[in-house]
Amino acid sequence: MLTFKKTTLALALAGATLATTAQAAEVEVLHWWTSGGEARAANVLKELMEAEGYGWQDFAVAGGGGETAMTVLKSRAMSGNPPSAAQIKGPEIQEWGELGLLGDLNEVAEAEGWDELLPEVVADIMRYDGQYVAVPVNVHRVNWLWANPAVLEAAGVEMPTTLDEMFAAGEAIREAGYVPLAHGGQSWQDATVFESVLLGGQGSEFYQQALVELDPEALGGEQMIAALEDFKRTRELMDDGMSGRDWNIATAMVIEGTAGMQLMGDWAKGEFTAAGLTAGEDYLCAAAPGTEDAFTFNIDSLAMFRVTDEGEHDAQQALARLVLEPTFQEAFNLAKGSIPARPDLDMSEFDSCAQQSLADFQRTADEGGLVPSMAHGMAVRADVQGAIFDVVTNYFNDANMPAEEAAQRMVRAAQAAAF
Repeated sequence: MLTFKKTTLALALAGATLATTAQAAEVEVLHWWTSGGEARAANVLKELMEAEGYGWQDFAVAGGGGETAMTVLKSRAMSGNPPSAAQIKGPEIQEWGELGLLGDLNEVAEAEGWDELLPEVVADIMRYDGQYVAVPVNVHRVNWLWANPAVLEAAGVEMPTTLDEMFAAGEAIREAGYVPLAHGGQSWQDATVFESVLLGGQGSEFYQQALVELDPEALGGEQMIAALEDFKRTRELMDDGMSGRDWNIATAMVIEGTAGMQLMGDWAKGEFTAAGLTAGEDYLCAAAPGTEDAFTFNIDSLAMFRVTDEGEHDAQQALARLVLEPTFQEAFNLAKGSIPARPDLDMSEFDSCAQQSLADFQRTADEGGLVPSMAHGMAVRADVQGAIFDVVTNYFNDANMPAEEAAQRMVRAAQAAAF
């Protein structure tokens, strides 16, 4: 994820023009929607922009967690040549806002009634210093478990609802000749599994204390140690070829029936959809074991950079407006596997997984189980997240590191990164 010292970047930008090289009435959009389902979803927005007479310069940077894209964005911004819009989310929106680089979307937000349209938890993330600077594309649920029903049937197991049930099911799936849990050995994927396991075993209140508030007692305490031990156990359910595997390749293992399950956000559903599969029949979805009363959210959003060209500014405003219109919200989220950022849309065209996701989002928002994803840049700043990633991945891949040591490293990492 993007990590930089604000003062360094601000000095590098001092005196640099923010006018971009994009032509008038054209937007250059940096994003990392590059897998099959994601690329198909992003193309919907491109077509809508072109239908209104605007140009779209696609700046896609591969990498499911967005780390590479953020490195490229930092380089472009430091040279005084940021793109028109970039896929930025969570606390990183605040970081870029503090540098004075983001454009003002208040005019389109007021005209389109964003304050009334968006849930407050979503709208608040899109604002910097009370002003809209970004537009939400969707809401992802991260704490999902996906499964191939044919593999579960062959192993004689049901969809697990607790961590203990998941470990027991995994043993049966392996005995039946399949990989129990598809996974890609990348730091953001390790962190995705970690936060879902922590949430499933320790609950949303502890999750909030540890991974959002960074409470040292929570990070280093007995509950964290138990969560880390549960997390390490999931490695026993994975195959030896997981190192470096992209998330969508792991999803393909479930689709093809070589693996039984995958812990991954609902962007995985875009891959099932692209493969022509039907939810509830060809594949199964459920809240990650132990997390049915919680919802870990990841909101994709496009932030607009400040530009001087009037035509490009108009194109940015059109882009922001189109992102929240029903046509794009429905088409994009049907393709991507997520749910609309605006809760007023007709969900009849969405599958049972998406309908459950929206219902759970609204319910957990009322009941206190709605929490931001640490693994996907919604909970803490990028430097803190990167420090936690390092601890999680090092612990996961070191058979000799005890959970107690990893918990203490977590405390030190969070404290060091915070300053």
